[in-house]
Amino acid sequence: MTVPESDEELLRRMRGGDEEAFLSLYRKLQAPLYRFTLNMTGSASVAEDVTQEVFLALIREECGFDPSRGSLAGYLFGIARKLVLRHLERSRVLAEQDMDAGGWQPPHAHSASDPVGDLLRAEGIEVLRRAIISLPKRYREVVALCDLEELDYAEAAAVLGCPVGTVRSRLHRARALLLEKLQEKLNPKPDVPTWKPLRSLI
Repeated sequence: MTVPESDEELLRRMRGGDEEAFLSLYRKLQAPLYRFTLNMTGSASVAEDVTQEVFLALIREECGFDPSRGSLAGYLFGIARKLVLRHLERSRVLAEQDMDAGGWQPPHAHSASDPVGDLLRAEGIEVLRRAIISLPKRYREVVALCDLEELDYAEAAAVLGCPVGTVRSRLHRARALLLEKLQEKLNPKPDVPTWKPLRSLI
């Protein structure tokens, strides 16, 4: 049984001109990068553009990946994050249209007692995606990286350029906010009728 090549080995081969190595990296990392961008922006077209730009950056000679500073996947998520932040800065308003995820699959629940996962199963992916997009950017990032793409805290901290403790605290707060939003969706407050004077009804 052959051991799959590491991302770093594939990158070394790619830099030596091996097109198949590039295609292997693309097949392995394209979907997670696309999903991350989609969950950050809500726009499939932006997700496609950012994912393409990330791989263009990878094939440039000046690509600054350093294996001593983290994984190749983490490095590419970092590039995607910078491009997403640039997009959000330019637009200032999150795109509400073009929400087709193109086959986005729900993340696996991390435990049987996962309230967000339970609500996701009850309400569906679209509701969760809208709830994630409505989070402040710093919380949206950690949910997309840790809960949806399953990066560990250290990898997420490297992508975000912050301490591991910050990732933990943001993720804790983000999950609480998500739970609130999803519970509101499941249990909306009843509309309070506005009573009109009897005279207005005559």
